[in-house]
Amino acid sequence: MYSSSDELTFRKSSYSNPSNCVEVADVPGGDAAVRDSQNPGHGHFLVPGTEWTALLSAVRHERG
Repeated sequence: MYSSSDELTFRKSSYSNPSNCVEVADVPGGDAAVRDSQNPGHGHFLVPGTEWTALLSAVRHERG
């Protein structure tokens, strides 16, 4: 499990808006780390790569 957010490069999610902001970082091995951009010191959670891909696909389909 990857746990060091010091080594991750977070970027604001393109699906964020001013009141609901998340940041995402690519994790070696294909997983994604997600954190609250307003509270980055509270840590992050990991999403396995296959689930992250499925989530993004569902969001894109919903917006489509």
